[in-house]
Amino acid sequence: MNTPEQTGKPGKRPESVLVVVFTLEQEVLLLQRVDDDAFWQSVTGSLEATELPADAARRELLEETGIADARLVDCHYSDSFSIRPQWRHRFQPGSTRNLEHVFLAELPTRCDVSIEPQEHLDYRWVSITQAIEELWSETNRRALEKFVVPIFT
Repeated sequence: MNTPEQTGKPGKRPESVLVVVFTLEQEVLLLQRVDDDAFWQSVTGSLEATELPADAARRELLEETGIADARLVDCHYSDSFSIRPQWRHRFQPGSTRNLEHVFLAELPTRCDVSIEPQEHLDYRWVSITQAIEELWSETNRRALEKFVVPIFT
């Protein structure tokens, strides 16, 4: 596992997007990470050097799921989290926290997903309640509770 200093490449920017994909049938898409199979999450990804959050959200949604036609909504909300120690080597030196911008991707119904095999092992559609119980990330749970749950209550 090479650090940015060892590769000569800049580390990842400690700023990312979280895209909560859900259906009008009240299902949420969860992705299982390759590097931690107990870690289920929504679509996520770091912003590239000069990328805007909305552009990163569209790019990550397409790269991680193959979904190109979802209605993408910027929640105009950001949260931050501590970068897991085993992932800090991927980021700019000294980065310990990440700023995460929240987006929603609304679909009328579930669809087949083309996962990126270097990032995810599997995907599944689950109820909103099940997603809240199974999401590893607290910021991911908060986004679901704050922005998706109210749509259906």
